[in-house]
This record gives sequence, structure tokens and C-alpha cells, in this order.
Amino acid sequence: MHSNTPTTAAAVFAANRARGAVVFDVHAREGVTRRGSLHESGSLRVRFPSPEAEGLSAVFVNTAGGVAGGDRFDIDITAGEGARLTLTTAAAEKIYRAADRPAELAISLKLAAGAELAWLPQETILFDRAKVSRRIDIDLADSASLLLCEMVVFGRTAMGERMRQGSFVDRWRVRRGGRLVYAETVRLTGDIGEKLEQPAIGKAAAAVATALIVPGDQALVERIREGADNFGGEVGISAWNGFAMARFCAQDAARLRADMVAVLSRASHAPLPRLWLN
Repeated sequence: MHSNTPTTAAAVFAANRARGAVVFDVHAREGVTRRGSLHESGSLRVRFPSPEAEGLSAVFVNTAGGVAGGDRFDIDITAGEGARLTLTTAAAEKIYRAADRPAELAISLKLAAGAELAWLPQETILFDRAKVSRRIDIDLADSASLLLCEMVVFGRTAMGERMRQGSFVDRWRVRRGGRLVYAETVRLTGDIGEKLEQPAIGKAAAAVATALIVPGDQALVERIREGADNFGGEVGISAWNGFAMARFCAQDAARLRADMVAVLSRASHAPLPRLWLN
């Protein structure tokens, strides 16, 4: 006899949720960054392209083909003293609809003295009725450098799709020299599409992004603002407490990415990941 009770259905659903974790560290030896220990589990993998002259690049791959409600993915990365590391994803990450519990994403980045880390994933695309809770914790030494961007797309407008209902919770905490210097939680729930239509929130935007640049000062802000006439969406940037932050809002993902590329190109001399330019 087969039981199809709600309890049984919930147990089957829970057993089929994707889990993935990547933990690794990198170290600099004689000016060259190389990988240290590495642990992978579940459907999350990381690949390292051919070695570079000094720095190291890493590409995350989600073999589950996307993220759905109840899934959980954890990333924990440590960059040792003087190490240089650039991270990206093999493709845009897709967050599919959730029947109940949200997907959970937890990212931890630790940078020792003199380390340089660029966290540059491709877009996160939320489908209608998606639910996701993301947490990003960053711990920087005073002399470490960070270039971090996150792009979120609420439905693929080129495909005639738009996210209407759902939940997006994004919690960022940044510590520098052991002190909390930045804390933010973005919470969009319910009728997200209607909220983004409002002029004071999104002005009908379908894509938003944030870029954090450490160190950053007013001179950097002015350098980025010099290219403001070429932005396809809305971009605002400011600097305080020794770092700079840029906010992006655009009608579609293509314009958002173009604006992000323009800002990052002025913010850093480091080349963008090749996967961004394909």
C-alpha cells in the first residue's frame, strides 16, 4: 500500500533537495597565488582554469542545473596574505519557483593582509514565485582589497518573462580589521513585480545590482561618474569609511551588465572574467 499523505509528500520533497558546498583557500608563495586545500560536496563544484602569471581564477559550476526551493548551497573561501583571486560562475544562476521553503545561499569570504579578491559571479535570475534567502559575510584585513558585485534579474524580459510573486532576502555583513563597517538586509516579498513598478522603488526595473569596492574613496567615485553619460540604466555611487559602493537599476539584464562592466573597468585595472565577455 502506498501512502500519499502530506507528510509523505513533504518527506519526498525534502529528500530531493539539492545540497552543495565548496570550501577552499589560496596562498601566495614568491608572488604567485596557488590553491591550498579544497573540499567539494553535493552538486557544487569549482574549477581552476590554467594557471596565470601571478593571480588565480576560479569558476563555480552548479551541476544541479539551477536552484529551487529548499536547496542549500554554501561557499567558504579564504585568501591568504598577499594572494590574488578572481571568482566567477560558469553561467547565470537560475532560481526556480518554490513550493514552500526558500532556497538558502551562504557565502563567506575571508581576506588576509594584502590579499586581493574579486567576487564577480554572473547574474542571478529569479523566476516567478521563486524564494531565496542569501547571506554574504566578508571579513577583511585592513590592507586587503575587495571587488565584489552581485546582479539580480527579476525574470528574463527577453523571453517575455517577469517575476511577480516571490521572496528575495539578501543579507550582507562586512567586517574590516575585525570591526563591522557595513550591514544591510534587502527584503522583497509578496508582489515583487508590483513593487518594482513603483517609481520610488524600481521605476519598472527588471534588474538591480550592487558593487562593493574596497578600498574606495571620492577620487574613485569621480572617476566612475565621468562615464555617467554612457550608462543605459540608473547608477548611483558613493564612498565612505574607506570603501565605495555602486547601485544599479535597469530595465533589462543586458543594460545592467553593460553598466556594471563600465563601472568595474574604471574601478579596477584587473581584467574581467572571460566568461563575462562571451
